[in-house]
Amino acid sequence: MSMRLHNLKPRPGAKHRRKRLGQGESSGRGKTSGRGGKGQTARSGSSIRAGFEGGQMPLYRRLPKRGFNNARHTVRYLPVNLEDLNRFEDGTRIDEAALRQAGLANGLAAGVKILGTGELSRKLTVCAHAFSASAKAKIEARGGRCEIVGAPEAA
Repeated sequence: MSMRLHNLKPRPGAKHRRKRLGQGESSGRGKTSGRGGKGQTARSGSSIRAGFEGGQMPLYRRLPKRGFNNARHTVRYLPVNLEDLNRFEDGTRIDEAALRQAGLANGLAAGVKILGTGELSRKLTVCAHAFSASAKAKIEARGGRCEIVGAPEAA
């Protein structure tokens, strides 16, 4: 028998029967239909956001907030791997605008940081806000230049 479109079937176990709730007590999913007893969560259309405690002051607001949090002061860079720069022509000057246009640096951040993952096969002039030590060494080993753009503002 040859395989035809009308003979195709899903693999065994790929399709599941839908739970039919409320089909009588002897069905195993009758009476409360898996919603437990009475109350707000038993009602249709009910949803309570995470952390809601019924109007009581929630735990995350009762606990004191103190101490230093470094996350407020960090500078976030968009990471770009060195091997991704091989798509540019030899001798090209690469800046943040070129990286964004190529789709290598997307999103909001304080700037672009070039990381040393992979190998570089071209001589490039790279302008970025930061370089890892290995990336800088690999770019300069190929005869390229690393130019650090002005100090970024905190994102």
